[in-house]
Amino acid sequence: VQLVESGGKLVQTGQSLRLSCAASGYTFDDHAVGWFRQVPGKEREGLICLSTSGIDVADSVKGRFALSLDDAQTTAFLQMNNLRPDDTGVYYCAAVSEGDYNDCLWPAEMDYWGKGTPVLVSS
Repeated sequence: VQLVESGGKLVQTGQSLRLSCAASGYTFDDHAVGWFRQVPGKEREGLICLSTSGIDVADSVKGRFALSLDDAQTTAFLQMNNLRPDDTGVYYCAAVSEGDYNDCLWPAEMDYWGKGTPVLVSS
């Protein structure tokens, strides 16, 4: 199982950006998939997670970020709108089998991780 994120780059405040997470070796069917963010010196933060129970969204990104899957359920997307400087960080996607977690916004619950893609939002 391998997850590969892409799409991170330097953007300006207020702009939008879409990140991708490609899965190889399996599909997101029967898995919860989420996006996380880490800033140097801080713990990894759960942003948004899609599972059979629905979508959980952190307050910090509610109304601005959205998660979707392609039809094949092999790629997860993170659409980020109205970006702010405090959205700067390394963005990771992660997945866990359905039924093997309590809270898919909690990093410790996730089993599979990508290596991350950096996003820098300039003011």
